[in-house]
Amino acid sequence: MEKGLKYDKPSVMKGRTDVNSITNWNAPLVWEGTFDPVVIDSIYKKMDPRIAVIVFAVGKYTRFLKAFIETGEKYFMVDFRVTYYIFTDHEDEVPKVQLAAGRKITILTVPSATRWQDVVLGRMKWATIAIDQQIRSEADYVFMMDIDSTFRYRFGAESLSRLSAVLHRGYYKTPDRANFPYERRPQSQAYIPIDEGDYYYTAAVWGGYLEDMYTLVKYCYEQSKIDEKNNIEAAWQEESHLNKYLLYNKPTKVLSAEYLWCDYDRITEDVKVIRISQIAKNYAEVRPNWN
Repeated sequence: MEKGLKYDKPSVMKGRTDVNSITNWNAPLVWEGTFDPVVIDSIYKKMDPRIAVIVFAVGKYTRFLKAFIETGEKYFMVDFRVTYYIFTDHEDEVPKVQLAAGRKITILTVPSATRWQDVVLGRMKWATIAIDQQIRSEADYVFMMDIDSTFRYRFGAESLSRLSAVLHRGYYKTPDRANFPYERRPQSQAYIPIDEGDYYYTAAVWGGYLEDMYTLVKYCYEQSKIDEKNNIEAAWQEESHLNKYLLYNKPTKVLSAEYLWCDYDRITEDVKVIRISQIAKNYAEVRPNWN
């Protein structure tokens, strides 16, 4: 779908001098003010891509569905074809939300979990199966997103590429990669040596072309299964495996921390807009076995 497409080397019509807008492997690093939204949208609308959003609403997390979908309808890929794939153990709690033309909700049932870590790791298993068995024939791009978030500002076609990763808001200013929270135990498949690393990416938002995402999601699932057999769990579950993969398979686009902030955190000077933000909540109340 992206053959011949010039925009992965960004068609920049604006400029910023206070942030880096390109990585050291020449991939775009997207910030507000480094792209023209009208130009970018017009390029991708000619291709009319089908965009899948995979979210998990297990247990008490169904309470976040309504705000996520309603704000997504206002800000996420407006005027594009979008399907929200909702994986849940409580189908009856999926709200009815008015969707724009060309947009729909598909519900997929998954088992309940007694540990929040199992919900996190289970995402890779069930997403792998669903992409392979269903979503592959229904979408061109896939985003994995955390449901306990709301969209606040445009999240558009500038985020699309073969593989787009988001800088973690807590570490994008960390100058020494030795301080990234990578998995540092060699016994884990997610292990990254202390002297290696580019960025630390969040697993709360990531996306890309369907086949590239399938490869990455399946990788995270398979690596976590190997760890499980070896009686070890990566420090940050699938986020640790995601960072390992992206270290050796560079993303074709890096999205700034604008693409995943948190309501708890003070907004820094270089972040001009918040496109999506994690909701402040009582983890002990919504997550099983939280301590």
